[in-house]
Amino acid sequence: MFHGALNYEQQKKRAKELLKAFKKQDPIALDRIKNFHPRFSQKSSSPSSFTLADCQLCIARESGFASWLKLKAHCDQLKIKQAQINAGHIPDLDDGNTLHIRCGSDIRHSLKIAGFTGDFHEFNDPFCQGPIPKGSKTTLLEKRAEFIASAYGIPIKEVIANQKIAYDKLDQLWDYDCVVLWFEHDSYDQLILAFLLDHLSSLVSRPRLELICIDQVPGVPDFVGLGQLAPEMLIWLWENQRMSITDDQLSLGGKIWEALRQETPDQLNAIITAGTPQLPVMKNALKRHLKELPSPNNGLGLTQELTLQILADKGPLKGKELFAILTKEYEPLPYLGDLMYWYELSQFMKSEPTPIQYEKPHDQKTENAKPPQPWPERIIHITDTGKKLLAGKENYLKLTPVFRYVGGAIVPPLS
Repeated sequence: MFHGALNYEQQKKRAKELLKAFKKQDPIALDRIKNFHPRFSQKSSSPSSFTLADCQLCIARESGFASWLKLKAHCDQLKIKQAQINAGHIPDLDDGNTLHIRCGSDIRHSLKIAGFTGDFHEFNDPFCQGPIPKGSKTTLLEKRAEFIASAYGIPIKEVIANQKIAYDKLDQLWDYDCVVLWFEHDSYDQLILAFLLDHLSSLVSRPRLELICIDQVPGVPDFVGLGQLAPEMLIWLWENQRMSITDDQLSLGGKIWEALRQETPDQLNAIITAGTPQLPVMKNALKRHLKELPSPNNGLGLTQELTLQILADKGPLKGKELFAILTKEYEPLPYLGDLMYWYELSQFMKSEPTPIQYEKPHDQKTENAKPPQPWPERIIHITDTGKKLLAGKENYLKLTPVFRYVGGAIVPPLS
């Protein structure tokens, strides 16, 4: 997965390769040029007039830049930052009175390499799965701890200890002059962001609040998350994408958090309909979150339906292959980690009859069978029941004994 640090010499090479392919009338090259050159029809009528500069413009626009000069300036800026990191001559970014909050540990090391000196805090309660009950903070923490321990196989004492660290830190923000939230566009991140904004809005006294919240990065067409980015790209984000958190953003975060905890999706749908211009990437994350509610066609949430569709399209797959295809090809807004996806599969397997099954290796069919393989290595296939669900001829809610939670909404089985 590309780390985002564009190399200028490499981009020049790509432009030359595109020109060469264009002269050969390669159909893929023609499609790229048609999509990204503002005067394609004029140029294509006279191929000999198409120059390297035209290809450079296509490469720049393909990478998210308005012009080749802007792409070059971006590459030069990153090259300087990389040289500074390598030499240890990094300009002042933050300071020891800054706290960086992220919903995982994926950028902790890269921030240090990039020269950030502030503290780092991981707040990773996955609100995109499991119950988010109304009521007191105590009720929320109890229900979340019970779910995380049960769903992910983590001892409850360990969950509670981690939970205490994560939540208690949020009540100690007076130790800092500045708090910076680092988030991307999927529902895992955005639901946590809504919680944090709601919490920050309730503080009587708070430090300076800043936000880096993105859904794309120039030159990174396959952007998935902040964790994939090189250290110099984190500096680029700090200098170009960081903004002060406004009262309107705090207010919207509070409204979203309240809506997420309701037993019906009505409030959340109203927010989606009105739009979230103060938090531009939030709207799509909320829409994706609600797609985990049962479909009127077959009772499946979107993750379940996509899982069955992949197996119907591709045939039996190892768990790790299934997860990779889901994330890279089928999921419109990837948000699940591998452990979270395993929870979804394990819930699926509780149905009777089951929509999916594991194929047991031959050495597991004997009396001296070996222990089951880890789920990423198990072969998974769709059953006749799964095919009926895809065709809308069966209702999953009639097959499962499992209560499903989508935020505050509880989806009971129909059996």
